[in-house]
Amino acid sequence: MIRFENVSVTYADAEKPALHGVDFVVDEGEMVLVMGRTGSGKSTLLRTINGLVPHFSGGTLRGRVTVDGRSTETHRPRDLADVVGFVGQDPLAGFITDNVEDELAYGMESLGLSQTTMRRRVEETLDLLGLADLRGRPLTHLSGGQQQRVAIGAVLTAHPRVLVLDEPTSALDPLSAEDVLATLQRLVHDLGMTVIVAEHRLERVVPHVDRIIHVPDQGGPVEIGEPAEIMARTPIAPPVVDLGRAAGWSPLPLTVRNARRMSVSLRERLATVTPPAHQPPQLGDMVGTAHDLVAGFPRQPVLNGIDLMIRAGEVVALMGRNGAGKSTLMRTLVGLHKPTHGKVQAVQVGLVPQVPADLLYAATVAKECATSDRDAGAPAGTTRALVDELAPEIPDDRHPRDLSEGQKLCLTLAIVLAARPKLLLLDEPTRGLDYIAKHRLVEILADLSTRGHGIMLATHDVELVAELATRVVLLGDGEIVADGPVPEVVVSSPAFAPQVAKVMAPQEWLTVADIRAALDGQ
Repeated sequence: MIRFENVSVTYADAEKPALHGVDFVVDEGEMVLVMGRTGSGKSTLLRTINGLVPHFSGGTLRGRVTVDGRSTETHRPRDLADVVGFVGQDPLAGFITDNVEDELAYGMESLGLSQTTMRRRVEETLDLLGLADLRGRPLTHLSGGQQQRVAIGAVLTAHPRVLVLDEPTSALDPLSAEDVLATLQRLVHDLGMTVIVAEHRLERVVPHVDRIIHVPDQGGPVEIGEPAEIMARTPIAPPVVDLGRAAGWSPLPLTVRNARRMSVSLRERLATVTPPAHQPPQLGDMVGTAHDLVAGFPRQPVLNGIDLMIRAGEVVALMGRNGAGKSTLMRTLVGLHKPTHGKVQAVQVGLVPQVPADLLYAATVAKECATSDRDAGAPAGTTRALVDELAPEIPDDRHPRDLSEGQKLCLTLAIVLAARPKLLLLDEPTRGLDYIAKHRLVEILADLSTRGHGIMLATHDVELVAELATRVVLLGDGEIVADGPVPEVVVSSPAFAPQVAKVMAPQEWLTVADIRAALDGQ
């Protein structure tokens, strides 16, 4: 179905190719994961499948890419639209219409399908992706996760034979992500669709795929193989695989179910060891409060009577399903959204939005960093040093809009962190970040909290919460339904528990690092 023959892609003025010597074949009815470090070339690889690279991105493509027998050299993206459906990392940027139902129908209108067929497929897709209650909702009023599901649905209604998705679960809560992945599996198994997915949250996707394409950084050769084969030799791995390495299991488990079966002796070995519970942080002054807060859209409140306090020195994870009100709460705290009722107080707040590019305006990365240093009153080079910690090797002369989504996030994080705000708000901060970049982010945020900054993360990344947060606030339909220490809230939750907690339950272990330290101490 998809064939790459010695494919290389080089962008203008780039010192090295974004992809080099790529050879592989993906058969009909396969679900394949594309994995690799932030900026390794995953998005470039995906965009060569429907001809966006090089027809719209520029650069030079050498070699040959064919999809269902059609060469992307002679077929532009519009000529492949009936075969390849593509969903990018930023759904809002790809929307054409104003509301959910119209967006689902637009692609079919372009293909000239009948009204009867369009109506049937829209209804099927609304049910398939759990969007029926949102059918008339304006797209700008949806949460990031809801927008992502609409973007996927808009592609599915055209019934393509190949579906290409760039970070499809990055803005989805755990249950919504499982629903989307289960839907993709049904499309593969029941309809014979070929699905190519690029994703950093490997713990979600690896159990569902048939094969993995690993795109290494530094221009190394691209590998393709069975999940177990790739996981055995790559340093990038989900927590359940890392746990298997720490415990010395062979073969390495790829699912929580398999790890649970293999963990009997490990659980017995650690039964008398007390898990390192999150120590209460040294709390300082209040940096943010909300009292009886009501906020949302006209005649449609999103938050209902929120009471919340954030102190310096704590890391608060704001969790809940898509549409629960997490982003609205953050935007209200920073002053971008006016409360309908109640009171909000916050001092020196910095917000990293869900779409990082909203804060990027300069023509080069170097100019963004220099402007950030000047605006923050920080020594020259401060922002650039933070960028290098999060995502090394982003060139100074690169236009920020030409960076990968993960690199844009790293640059935006650095710009906001340079000002060292007393209260730092981050909306889905690990979206687009690989495990190594995420670990660097955890170190930076942990350091900020120990220096007396208050931090709130709106996130669906349960592994990040386990590693970094000291407290979890769980939202449900605009109300706080749980507020407490991380182990107390997440370990007993089927939806929000990290992989290690699921494997080791009822023991309250949260991370592989904790288990590795306990084993080393025995």
